[in-house]
Amino acid sequence: MPAHKDAFGTPRSLLILGGTSEIALATARRLIARGARTVRLAGRPSPRLDGAARHLRALGADTFTVPFDALDPESHESALGKAFTEGNIDLVLLAFGVLGDQATDERDPAAAARVAQTNYTGAVSAGLVCARALQTQGHGSLVVLSSAAGERARRSDFIYGSSKAGLDTFAQGLGDALYGTGVHVMVVRPASLRGPGTPARDQGPLTTTPEEVATAIELGLRRRSEVVWVPGALRLVMSALRHLPRALFRRLPL
Repeated sequence: MPAHKDAFGTPRSLLILGGTSEIALATARRLIARGARTVRLAGRPSPRLDGAARHLRALGADTFTVPFDALDPESHESALGKAFTEGNIDLVLLAFGVLGDQATDERDPAAAARVAQTNYTGAVSAGLVCARALQTQGHGSLVVLSSAAGERARRSDFIYGSSKAGLDTFAQGLGDALYGTGVHVMVVRPASLRGPGTPARDQGPLTTTPEEVATAIELGLRRRSEVVWVPGALRLVMSALRHLPRALFRRLPL
């Protein structure tokens, strides 16, 4: 079945898993400005999800909400499958996830497990459902929001980082499995986000914003990239940290 992208490869229909994600909404705004016309926002029903849908409608996109719970994999087939039966989808953006609280989660194994179940188990289930649907329609991109935190475990966030490491490895393998099918998988590894309320000490050159990630996603889609770092310089920094001897790495204030 033919794709519905424009002459420049811009997706015309989007399915966003994690419909209240700042990065996802920044990406949706950017793609709507480029010609996207249909957006499905998947997430737990809430006033915030409804508000996000109204915001995108005001920008000119037909926007619908899809009930979706990452912690309920048994419902993913029906919830996400229904979204695909309502029309072709050019881009699926897997953008849900939780940071958790490292100190609290270390003392509460059940809370730590919920971080892993949301960020990894839920993403594996939803990713496979969407990948199969994209393959069935014969085209489309699956963009998976990973994190630079998944490159190497840090004392400050190893529970979150380990869940993202698992997601990253899964997404890369899924991309290899779908190679040649017409379905493109792109892994995005952003740095920590900064914003108006971010302390000055946390606003260094190796941080980013939702808008910068959205720009990188659009460029990556045009280039058919498989992995995108945001900012790009982060790739070299993380490569160096990944190969640093463990005895030295654990001394760093990370």
